[in-house]
Amino acid sequence: MHLNGCTIHYCPYRMENKLILQDISKTYANDVHALTGISLELKNGMFGLLGPNGAGKSTLMKTIVGLQPPDKGTILFNEVDILAHPEIIKRQLGYLPQDFGVYPSVSAVDLLDHLAILKGITNKNERKNHVMALLDKVNLYAHKSRAVSAYSGGMRQRFGIAQALLGDPKLIIVDEPTAGLDPEERHRFNNLLSEIGEQVIVILSTHIVEDVRNLCTEMAIIQGGRILAQGTPTAFIEALQGKIWSKTIAKNELPQYRARLSVISSQLNAGKLTIHVHAEEPPGAGFHAESVDLEDVYFSTLQPRMHHG
Repeated sequence: MHLNGCTIHYCPYRMENKLILQDISKTYANDVHALTGISLELKNGMFGLLGPNGAGKSTLMKTIVGLQPPDKGTILFNEVDILAHPEIIKRQLGYLPQDFGVYPSVSAVDLLDHLAILKGITNKNERKNHVMALLDKVNLYAHKSRAVSAYSGGMRQRFGIAQALLGDPKLIIVDEPTAGLDPEERHRFNNLLSEIGEQVIVILSTHIVEDVRNLCTEMAIIQGGRILAQGTPTAFIEALQGKIWSKTIAKNELPQYRARLSVISSQLNAGKLTIHVHAEEPPGAGFHAESVDLEDVYFSTLQPRMHHG
């Protein structure tokens, strides 16, 4: 396939891509409202979709990639209605799901070659060059002859990125990519994602606040199938400055603080609890103003929907 005189796989420049979701809703047969009125506008860069497990992140990702239709709403990718023309997005999509199966005993190079054929890269020399370049990019070239089923968790996720990059996609979706990785593997994986995100739209769907803080210039917080907040991490943090207070208390005092204050988080340290409270004014004796981080933003946004207990 050609685009402006160059193949879609190896275009020497990048256009600004745009993904627009308008009023996306999805209700399952058991009357569970999985998504309600989701509207987002994304362009090139890393976009963090942050929310707890069960918030609707995976449902939204499956809807974008065409694995399930929404009940209502529209999705436009570079001005094309991809609900009406799902084949358009599938040609330009890289997807790394939460879990992906691999054939036992098949080497990384053979599996990637097989997936490249499925992705439509039919020229043998072009495919070989593409596969080798991707294995090098994700730092697996030295392990290309090993079975992917024998890879460590971090190596498997990097292989997942390689397969997601097949065919030079313009939209890449990664669903909970760092869950279960050790800190070093997560750091290596995040560096790779950050590099990729400079040229295409990358949606990072996760419940790990640290990943969004480290990687994303734009973000949204989702809970109960609804977008609760959308913007930049920096703007969220600035808006909350001067409104987060901390105090160290005895564990058994937590219920009484929760009963009268907006306790957004609590952390155990040497048998004592340090609580963070969201309040416009100092909430009482012994509280100190805290420097706000994205975790405070996340928990204070979710707080109205969280049960005290």
